[in-house]
Amino acid sequence: MQVQILLQIAGIGLLVTVISQILNKAGREDLSTLTAIAGLVIVLVMVVRMVGQLLNDVQTIFHLS
Repeated sequence: MQVQILLQIAGIGLLVTVISQILNKAGREDLSTLTAIAGLVIVLVMVVRMVGQLLNDVQTIFHLS
């Protein structure tokens, strides 16, 4: 399961990079920047979910409220 998440993050990074480069070549630097920010937000949401799951697992393991 963890390898799948890493591959998803890598795929998002690759896709965002390609789209940003295409937009830069087309002279749309503003959209390129927004695309990069959107990709970053998507990856950060994925990481926050993983950290939340980690905290829930720690609570379960140590029987914390």
